[in-house]
Amino acid sequence: MIYKKNFTDLKSNIEGKIGKKIIVKGSLGRSKLFEKEGTIEKAYSNIFVIKFDENNQNVTYSYTDILTKTIDVQVFDGEEYVPLIEPQEEKVKKVHNL
Repeated sequence: MIYKKNFTDLKSNIEGKIGKKIIVKGSLGRSKLFEKEGTIEKAYSNIFVIKFDENNQNVTYSYTDILTKTIDVQVFDGEEYVPLIEPQEEKVKKVHNL
């Protein structure tokens, strides 16, 4: 479930990364994946803009795309690419037999 706090935390995280190099990974459907390098250009209330290096094209994504894992964004920290949001451990539900 996506909470408002997740959304606002992600938005401020992205705003702090404007101008940073990133890698965006996602799906184009039918088992076709993409991975592109770019730069975070701008952040707005519901979307953010990435300028891809390969074709100098601007693409917009919503914060929900990241929260729903439609895309994965990794940020270059000066040495390596690290996830924009830390992976969260899956909570395992225990089923009790009655």
